[in-house]
Amino acid sequence: MADIETSGDWHWRNSMKPVRFFALDARVALFFLIFLIHMRTWTLGLFFVMCGLFWLLERKGLTFDAAIRSLKTWVLGYNRPGLIWIRRRKMTDYG
Repeated sequence: MADIETSGDWHWRNSMKPVRFFALDARVALFFLIFLIHMRTWTLGLFFVMCGLFWLLERKGLTFDAAIRSLKTWVLGYNRPGLIWIRRRKMTDYG
């Protein structure tokens, strides 16, 4: 019985494993579906480009969600205020 509990991949902590489409992230399946619906050379090329992009992200150690967050941080910067510039309080002179 103890042998069954220690082996396998069914423990609750494994419930957030990423969904896979063959060896890549399952989001690549969307581009495969686009290719199946609209079979053209450029959709096949798009599928291979996206497969390569997802493969490179995984080689770098990033999931797709982490890569999007990293891109957002790179574009917007590290120091972001809690309020946008329109809603910040302005100095008021009462007199």
